[in-house]
Amino acid sequence: MPELTISPDKVAFLIEKAREFDVKEAVTDPDSGSNAADDDMMDVLQDNGNDPVVREITGFINAMSEDEQADLVALMRLGRGDGTLEEWDDLRAEAADQRDRRTVRYLLGEPMLGDLLAEGLAAFGVDWTEERTTADSSSGSERDEDEVTKQ
Repeated sequence: MPELTISPDKVAFLIEKAREFDVKEAVTDPDSGSNAADDDMMDVLQDNGNDPVVREITGFINAMSEDEQADLVALMRLGRGDGTLEEWDDLRAEAADQRDRRTVRYLLGEPMLGDLLAEGLAAFGVDWTEERTTADSSSGSERDEDEVTKQ
């Protein structure tokens, strides 16, 4: 089985961020001027071109090595069905050959990026939900149970 140069926890982080980005919609009321608390924070789901999630994704991907970026693009293409795990070396080589400064734009331009990355990881037998790096990846009761079993 081929090996990834990017860690699954980095991909899991990007899956979560990509899903945050994917829920954005076009601005419906550009001059709303309303109080966010009064309109149930609806403007937060509108893509106004100044999205902090995009900045976070951009910074995260740009900080990756070229090999990690190539794996990321190849994982997205694997999840999209452009090849199989047996063709991983070809997918990765193609991604590495096409790598340029627009990797972030290319990836964010792909609808359902988070789902495609998750499918790519699944092809490697990795469940991305087990790789989550957020502090709240388990509920308080699960953490309490873990503490009890450690004693």
